[in-house]
Amino acid sequence: MKIVSACFVGIHCRYDQRHNALEEIRRLVREGKAIPVCPEQEGGLPTPRNPAEIVGGDGEDVLDGKARVIDNRGNDVTEQFLAGARKALAVAQAVGAKQAILKERSPSCGSCMIYDGTFSGGKKPGVGVTAALLRRHGIEVVSEETMKTESSGDTGEEGSSKG
Repeated sequence: MKIVSACFVGIHCRYDQRHNALEEIRRLVREGKAIPVCPEQEGGLPTPRNPAEIVGGDGEDVLDGKARVIDNRGNDVTEQFLAGARKALAVAQAVGAKQAILKERSPSCGSCMIYDGTFSGGKKPGVGVTAALLRRHGIEVVSEETMKTESSGDTGEEGSSKG
């Protein structure tokens, strides 16, 4: 079982009330192989919402209390991001998920790259808050850009490479 970013299934949960639907991930959900989650909504943030970025580090640093998640109006939304990450982890654990396919560059879901905290469109290597928490609990996190094709069945444990 996997968890996947809800925006990949066509749910309009992005900050701008859009989605990032991907047919391959929609198929996984239809086949009962994946459960969609949106940590930002689960953490109590509305849709639409102000865009947010991690300032002072990445998701690992947010978990350690060394960085914050701030929206483009200066509001600190760290607690909502942490709450959403905990809820996503709870879903993953409840369904026995071994892998998460999450949206790259998101301050919640990025697995290799996130925005740099300046709201200038710049990016930096790093992980989002949810991705960091899931990895700390032994769940493999990949993105839509690094996931392997599922054409050979529901694999992901043996021989898989992490983002």
